[in-house]
Amino acid sequence: MKNEHNKDSLSGFWFIVSNAVPPIGFFLYLKHRKRFPNKARRALTSAVIGVPIAVIVGFIMNNYILK
Repeated sequence: MKNEHNKDSLSGFWFIVSNAVPPIGFFLYLKHRKRFPNKARRALTSAVIGVPIAVIVGFIMNNYILK
């Protein structure tokens, strides 16, 4: 008998959201870190990758596009 409540993978939607808004990724990590470690690790990875991307895109937007 399969346990449908034990899905330990982060959905694509939440992966994209946690990448675009890193605080959501950190929250998802804290929420799922004990019960679903793979889901938590993927959310944390996405959030950590999203921070430098946000800084670079913000720099480009402020200095070159929104002059």
